[in-house]
Amino acid sequence: MKYLKINKYMLFGLLSMSFMACNDDDNASTDNNGGKYEGNDVFTAAEWYPGGELGTTSNEKGCYSNASPAVEQQGLDDAFNYGEIFFERSATINSAPFQGLGPAYVRTGCEFCHPNYGHGKRMTRYNAGDYGNGYLLVIYHPKGSTDNDGKTYNADTYISEVTGMPQTGAVTPFLPPIDESKINIAWEKATDEHGNKFPDGETYDLIYPEVTIPQDAFNTDPKPNTYEVRLESTIGIYGTALLDAIDDDSLKAQYAKSAKYVELNPDMWDKDANDWAKSAHYTLADGSTRIKRFTYALTRGSLQDGPGANAIWNITNVTRSDRHYLYTTKAWAKAMSENEDVLKYIMEKGKDENSYLHPYYGDGSRDSVSYLVNLLLGLNAKTDAPTYEKYFVKNGKDEMGDNDYYNFMVWHRGLSVPMARNLNDSDVKRGKQLFYEMGCTNCHRPSWTTGNDSYWADGVVKGQGKLPVYAKQKIWP
Repeated sequence: MKYLKINKYMLFGLLSMSFMACNDDDNASTDNNGGKYEGNDVFTAAEWYPGGELGTTSNEKGCYSNASPAVEQQGLDDAFNYGEIFFERSATINSAPFQGLGPAYVRTGCEFCHPNYGHGKRMTRYNAGDYGNGYLLVIYHPKGSTDNDGKTYNADTYISEVTGMPQTGAVTPFLPPIDESKINIAWEKATDEHGNKFPDGETYDLIYPEVTIPQDAFNTDPKPNTYEVRLESTIGIYGTALLDAIDDDSLKAQYAKSAKYVELNPDMWDKDANDWAKSAHYTLADGSTRIKRFTYALTRGSLQDGPGANAIWNITNVTRSDRHYLYTTKAWAKAMSENEDVLKYIMEKGKDENSYLHPYYGDGSRDSVSYLVNLLLGLNAKTDAPTYEKYFVKNGKDEMGDNDYYNFMVWHRGLSVPMARNLNDSDVKRGKQLFYEMGCTNCHRPSWTTGNDSYWADGVVKGQGKLPVYAKQKIWP
């Protein structure tokens, strides 16, 4: 078995290279070869269009947020522009069309995690209200640990007391599942096997985060034990539909080719069978399957049932017609149903039928409020959804309407990739040559050709209209 080894210089080279054009400076200079995007002795003409002709924008101004040519060609401009406001605006408790925030939430809006449509910043504290805090907490029982009930975990396992994407925000009068003021992020210095020094004597610094959360930060019953914490961080979101458009057969061919040289993720590839592992398949709502390719841990197999569609629901906890339930846990529901301050507030404010607290009010007695808080906050999506609809879906209206969700998905699939620039520059051309010479392409395949882009559409999208399509595009991700 052969293994690839990446040295420090290769890593430095990878981090230093960027061919994307995006500049908010109206006077930015772009080498476009007199307006003719032609090839040269190093770059092909196609490489000016990293997202293919249907997925690349030539407009440098705000290029990470531009609509793709596919959006324009399919007449979806209005839907794209309307869907964009759901990314750029924060959810609220009761202001249409953004109403429905909470009762517990991860963030109030998308740009807190994806500032300027990009990735999160390095932060020294965890605060959901900090613009650019792209961190998501991963709280888990480490492999081999045993909890207070005597259960031993054979693998790293999410704790059950809080949601998989732990929430640190809540609307009045509820307390957040985790008190974020008690979360501590310490950036520690690290020294590697090279003593943080290149062969020529140049030094570099390495740091890593240590995250701790004390048990008393959890507003749950019971409180978790034997847990550890990691951080995930967000990435840029443009061009994700192009990844969705790569067909499963192309992915399989690449996995089979790579498996000859490197040890692949066994959850994705069965090297003995030289085929997909069973866990590589993701089953969609209609029973069809896709190969997983989205999220930090490769857990989703379609953009329409992946990061965007999922996040617009569980990050803000805004329900819609295909998700008539809250993103919560029973441990948090129990704690809130026994919190006297929470109960007193609902007993006073929930009598108004127009109040967002009215579903928890019941007959106004302490026992009634406590029962409904425990019931409604702890509902199980599969078995209790009809009960939820009885209280929260009025006159057939959901917190996020079907057309709003459809427009959001048009926007999500419609985000373009910035056009390349300076491909005639000698330094840029030398950079590509080095990228190939150092073997970077063994791990980073330069180009793909998308398939027919027979995208999967959930029931809501099917009832509203078509989404942007990127068939047979040569892309350079």
